[in-house]
Amino acid sequence: MTHKGFTLWFTGLSGAGKTTVSEILEKRLRQANAKVEVLDGDIVRTNLSKGLGFSKEDRDINIKRIGFVAELLSRNGVIAITAAISPYRDVRDFVRSQVENFVEVYAYCPLDTLVERDVKGLYKKALAGEITNFTGVSDPYEPPENAEIMFDSSKESPEESAEKIWAKLVDLDFLSPDG
Repeated sequence: MTHKGFTLWFTGLSGAGKTTVSEILEKRLRQANAKVEVLDGDIVRTNLSKGLGFSKEDRDINIKRIGFVAELLSRNGVIAITAAISPYRDVRDFVRSQVENFVEVYAYCPLDTLVERDVKGLYKKALAGEITNFTGVSDPYEPPENAEIMFDSSKESPEESAEKIWAKLVDLDFLSPDG
């Protein structure tokens, strides 16, 4: 497969499909022999950002760290896929300004659907006030204003969303059509 390094930045609320869709794309890219790394928000928090809490400052630091690693990877020819809530627009815009080939993917899903599909019960706890600083409930989430790609996981299957993203990446010249 012919490709250049770029960062595919997934943003969206917890449970919106960021990790699921990014895993589908990662698998397809690996099958095409692309160089790809996934920076999942939960995994990064336990390794690169251990000790950070969920204050705005700590969330900003976490996202900037993910962005720094993604920039290193993409400028060295690797496709960096990030899957992190990244709730604040200004920090996502900062990361965009630091990464040459940045493609933002907005994983959208209505809150009521997220509550319904929440197997861990985190949304119910947050709505009941048992969890504080929960993004989308007691802490803000600022949707992107100009994401290159958006999918609605309440209306599309993960495979449909992945196919939509793949087609856009070909259209943007980040992937070759034959890949």
